[in-house]
Amino acid sequence: MDFKSKIFLIYGPTASGKSIFAVKLAKKINGEIINADSMQVYKELKILSARPIRKDYKNVKHHLYGFKNVKKNFSTGDWLKLANQKILDIKKRKKIPILVGGTGLYFKALTDGLVNIPNIPFKYREKIRLMHKKIGPKKFYSKLLKIDPLVLNHINPSDTQRVIRAFEIKSFTRKSIYQWFKSTKSDYKKKNFYKIYIDYPRIDLIDRINLRVEQMIKNGAIVEVKNFLKLKVPKTKTAYKAIGVNEIKDFIDKKARISEVIEKISIKTRQYAKRQVTWARGNMSEWKKIKSKNINKFLKKI
Repeated sequence: MDFKSKIFLIYGPTASGKSIFAVKLAKKINGEIINADSMQVYKELKILSARPIRKDYKNVKHHLYGFKNVKKNFSTGDWLKLANQKILDIKKRKKIPILVGGTGLYFKALTDGLVNIPNIPFKYREKIRLMHKKIGPKKFYSKLLKIDPLVLNHINPSDTQRVIRAFEIKSFTRKSIYQWFKSTKSDYKKKNFYKIYIDYPRIDLIDRINLRVEQMIKNGAIVEVKNFLKLKVPKTKTAYKAIGVNEIKDFIDKKARISEVIEKISIKTRQYAKRQVTWARGNMSEWKKIKSKNINKFLKKI
């Protein structure tokens, strides 16, 4: 296969070894790596976001990592614009773009186009969020199905963020989120992409997550959060959602022991990994699935 015309996409749950795989692949095919993880864009969250290490940066050129201030929000649209510029630049230099990360929405925007939904007023959105809180997830999901049957089998009832978003869009625009998706186009053709999903056994992934969290604490995650808190970042900002910020804050405020913090971060990270797997199941069925144990075999064949 001629890889010169391809854009490689690598997705997988957190701690599945995406970054290491991307570096190995880049070395093999003369590629450069573009970040597709919504938390790794923030410069002040190096440890908690598990950004690639300095050695990887030296071996292979990396783009869109640790460049955004935590006080600033960074949307999917912002990322797509920058990612497109980087893809163009890398291709001009006769290299191969490799996008790697765990933010499914970024990949969807790249491959399917960004949905141009009108801005929904904050007060309107807040009203819907309060309704969700008042009547509970089950009743809210039933209400959503009544006004937008197209979401059935597309949105998991437990995915609160997407359920609320779908309700907002349908009730405000009178058009299903999936009708908006259908009218959206990508800048690329399907044949431009080589899509890889890293499939990691859940039991092994849990062990890797637990180990990673312990390592983060040893590597200075507590100091990182202390410095983060000094910046007085508003809680409404995206960076505040990073797993570990609030848990470590409890330790700093002497509300929790370090063992409790490690356990809470591990649980939240496992839940996040599960959501990533669910996303892949619903949105990435046509991606090439590579079992983690077969990664080296795949690299040898390329």
